[in-house]
Amino acid sequence: MSADSHAASSVEIESKYDVDDTTPLPDWSALPGVVSVGAAEPRDLDARYVDTPAADLARAGIAVRRRTGGPDAGWHVKGPLDGAGRTETHWPLDDDTSTAPGADPVVPPAVQDAVAAHAAPPFIPLARLRNDRTAYALLDADGEQVAEFVDDHVRARDERRGAESAWREWEVELGPAGPADEQGRAAFFAAVDAAVFAAGGRPAASGSKLARALGH
Repeated sequence: MSADSHAASSVEIESKYDVDDTTPLPDWSALPGVVSVGAAEPRDLDARYVDTPAADLARAGIAVRRRTGGPDAGWHVKGPLDGAGRTETHWPLDDDTSTAPGADPVVPPAVQDAVAAHAAPPFIPLARLRNDRTAYALLDADGEQVAEFVDDHVRARDERRGAESAWREWEVELGPAGPADEQGRAAFFAAVDAAVFAAGGRPAASGSKLARALGH
C-alpha cells in the first residue's frame, strides 16, 4: 500500500451491548422508521491491532487495525470519541502485500502518515480479535438501510500479556437512511435500548472490543 492510497472516512454512530450466549435476538418492530429486517449475513472477521511500545496510540484515543473478512476489509484508523460518534478512516487491502497469512501486520506508509501526529514506528502487535459476526440490515419502507445490527461472537488475545478471552455482544450502527438530527437519533437509540433490554441484553461494560480484549 503506497502513501497515496485512496482512503475513505466516515463517522460511526452506534450503541454496543453485552449479551449472554443464549440471549435471543431482539424484536426490532418498534424502531422508528424500520419496517423490515434483511437476511442474516455471516461474516468471518480477523482483526490485528497495533500500537507503539509506549502505547502512544492508546493515549491519544486512537485504534489502528488490519482486518480481513467482511465488506470493509482493510486497514482502519479509529479516532477518539467526539460527540455522538468516532471518525474512522479506511484503506482497502488491494495493494497491501506486506502481511503474509499468520504474520504480524506491517503498518503501511499511508496509515503511518495518518497517525504521524500521535505516533511513529516501530509498531508492535497489540491484540488479535477473531469475530464470528452475523449482520442484519434494518430497512425502511423504501428498502434503504436505517441501521445495521450485528450479533458478534468474539475470541480475543491480548498479545502483550498472552491473555485470551471470549464473549458475545451486539452493535447497532446508524446507516445512510438513519435519522440525521440529534433528536431523531436520540429517539432511535432509545427504542434500540428498549428492544435490547427486553431481549435480555445490557449496556456494554467496555467502550470497544479492543478495550475489552486488553482488560479495560
